[in-house]
Amino acid sequence: MNKLTFSSKIGSLLAIIGVAIGLGNVWRFPYMMGQYGGSAFLFIYLIFILLFAIPALTGEFALGRFTRSGPVGAFGKAFGPKFGKPFAFFIATSIFIANSYYLLIIANIGYLAFHSGFYGFDTPTSGNGAGLDNHLLQYLISIILLISCLGVIYMGLRKGIERLSMAIVPFFGIVMIYLLYRALNLPGAIEHLMDFIQPNFSSLTAKNVFAAMGQAFFTLSLGGTMMIAYGSYVRDDTNLPSLAASTSLGDLIAALLAALFIVPTILVYNLDMEQGPTLLFSTIPHIFSQMPNGRVLGTLFLLALLLVSFLSSLAVLQLYVRMIFENSKLGFTLCLILVGIAQAILIIPSAFNPSIISTLDLIFGSGMQMLGSCLAIIALCWGLGKGIVMAQMFTGKQHLFQQMYFQWLKWIVPAALVGTLILYLYDSL
Repeated sequence: MNKLTFSSKIGSLLAIIGVAIGLGNVWRFPYMMGQYGGSAFLFIYLIFILLFAIPALTGEFALGRFTRSGPVGAFGKAFGPKFGKPFAFFIATSIFIANSYYLLIIANIGYLAFHSGFYGFDTPTSGNGAGLDNHLLQYLISIILLISCLGVIYMGLRKGIERLSMAIVPFFGIVMIYLLYRALNLPGAIEHLMDFIQPNFSSLTAKNVFAAMGQAFFTLSLGGTMMIAYGSYVRDDTNLPSLAASTSLGDLIAALLAALFIVPTILVYNLDMEQGPTLLFSTIPHIFSQMPNGRVLGTLFLLALLLVSFLSSLAVLQLYVRMIFENSKLGFTLCLILVGIAQAILIIPSAFNPSIISTLDLIFGSGMQMLGSCLAIIALCWGLGKGIVMAQMFTGKQHLFQQMYFQWLKWIVPAALVGTLILYLYDSL
């Protein structure tokens, strides 16, 4: 399993973009751009993507490809098995726990897509009442999604994950482009769009800049886990900085499409711009209940969101199955079953007590991503050394730019990650 690679460069790119997009681009990025200065926030965000996120992503790809293993093998080779492997297990288990409530949110999206397809968005059971308070139903749908993920993993990297990603990511892009076109034809939408993208640098505060930096890291699924694992499947002839830049561009396009559709449409219908899942389960159903052909458009949107979110959850489960398989004597099918049972058990607390999700997310979500990504860069640049890094990232004669790139990745990016993590934890407490 650890010697497999993606069958093509486009396959690897779409699979990695599918992991990166997730739910955050649909509800978090539009909110942040709308509240933190419009295109001024976007400008700061792009700077952080270029200066920090792309180098960090390149580093995680390099660590995975060189070791041809998941986080446990990669950190074990860099730091030694006594420290590296336990830490990798800890980080991987953290995102495995986070995936338990992520599956619940995806389950709600799936139910809402099914419900809206049959009944529309303007019925008394739409939005928050559309079965979303039925904890048992949420749990059962989550289990169906979990089994579906395990089925794709069983099919293998190329026939399962890569093939599915090559279908879902273009579908998501086409749906979002069409929705943006329909939204811009609404009365007053262009004017609201111009107001939305108007830069307002006076509204930028230190907190807003920190928010942009945090979003740049979070949106690319940096965390010393999934991107290391997917990096181990990247072919040797793939240019890693180019792959990281292309992944960031694809993720950015997805975020912008979501923002340019959601925010002006919300303003056209005078709805509240709420942060978090409430945007998905309260505000967005109201949007589609008022749009022409809203039932069809809304169902398409939710289906596309369901599928692309499925890819993120799939990556977490694939990572954990692979980790157990590579570090035990168990068969692959048994590893699948055990991981499925463990995930099904972990879903129960969040399913029947949703109020704990925000606490779980603080502990096991974004903060662990930052810590894991920082350790991944240290493992690469300090644990494996400059020669390996340069050989993985660049081909041919090394010039001044490549030397500076390595030093930037070794010193500046980890410092930025640590600083952002400290500010994130301080701001969250």
